[in-house]
Amino acid sequence: MAKRDYYEVLGVDKSASKDDIKKAYRKLALQYHPDKNPGDKQAEEKFKEAAEAFGILADDQKKAAYDQFGFAGVEGMGGQGDYSSVFRGFEDIFGEGGFGSIFESFFGGSGGGFRRSSSGSGGVRQGSNLRYDIEIPFKDAVFGTKVEIQYSHNESCSTCNGAGTSDGGGKKTCPVCRGSGQVRHSQGFFSVATTCHQCNGEGYVIEKPCKDCGGSGTQKKRQKIMVTIPAGVENGKRVVIPKQGDAGPNGGPAGDLYVFIRIKAHEYFERQDYDLYCAVPVSITQAALGADIHVTTLDSKTIKVKVPAGIQNGKMLRIRDEGVPSGNSLAGNARGNLYIKLIIQIPERLSRKGKELLEELAKVEGQNDSPKPIPLSQLSE
Repeated sequence: MAKRDYYEVLGVDKSASKDDIKKAYRKLALQYHPDKNPGDKQAEEKFKEAAEAFGILADDQKKAAYDQFGFAGVEGMGGQGDYSSVFRGFEDIFGEGGFGSIFESFFGGSGGGFRRSSSGSGGVRQGSNLRYDIEIPFKDAVFGTKVEIQYSHNESCSTCNGAGTSDGGGKKTCPVCRGSGQVRHSQGFFSVATTCHQCNGEGYVIEKPCKDCGGSGTQKKRQKIMVTIPAGVENGKRVVIPKQGDAGPNGGPAGDLYVFIRIKAHEYFERQDYDLYCAVPVSITQAALGADIHVTTLDSKTIKVKVPAGIQNGKMLRIRDEGVPSGNSLAGNARGNLYIKLIIQIPERLSRKGKELLEELAKVEGQNDSPKPIPLSQLSE
């Protein structure tokens, strides 16, 4: 079933305050709690859905990532069933209604640590997805590049090959949760299942843990990889490197690495969609008489541009196919356009001869000593 927008789940809009978010969640939690709806799978799903939505929207960092990138922005940050932030906030939410003491007895007043087991009790868990932020030059973002990055992640332990056990050791059912991976606490109205503290949700314990990894099956190591940045990438976008996140505990599959891209501003060029923009100075005579000028493009080519006679200050010239590559093979990897804004430069100082020539021009062409305002519509053309 497709996931619903978190704001839609809680029935609030994006401008809702934290208090509004808490109140909306409190209402839904009371309405759909499994103890009030025994055997009702639909109510249970709505309870989980509301808890997941609250876990994201009540956290400023996760909320910001969700607002910008949607579900992809919170993947691996608690948006796929991690209710730790929910339980940590229960005391604040339900305290005003007389339910604070319940969660104090469960979690020692602070919510405790609730770890997510992504595959349930005793199953193989995938490793965490990782995020890496890089900043690249404007030109590299337009035309693409390769960047070497270095980061730390969990790799499968080389001593035990990810098993987590020493030679001759094995696994046995956890004596606390009896293999379920969860311990249920009940008090009055509420019944809450938490991850078993003995086996951390695995459902089993290792009799002889590996000395090098302590039984986790993973070790922290640094590695270098080359990341390919596609041509035309936009600021804030990401590149996904599969299987380069953390290795899963006890031989579980690795998560992915998300490389988020920031782009440095360029001194002369800026971008809108697939078009590039720059400004080029021309003299009074070039603007009045017309001229051929030579302009250096972003990819360091020199192109000849014809300036029409009589062009006005601030007008744009369009150069086709000198913009940003679209990266669309179906469109033949077409490029956007380059727009050149002409800035007519007025000399700060004139030679005697230049002054005489301009005065003669004023006499020949005449001057408007009583100008009328120019319509604003013409300025935007």
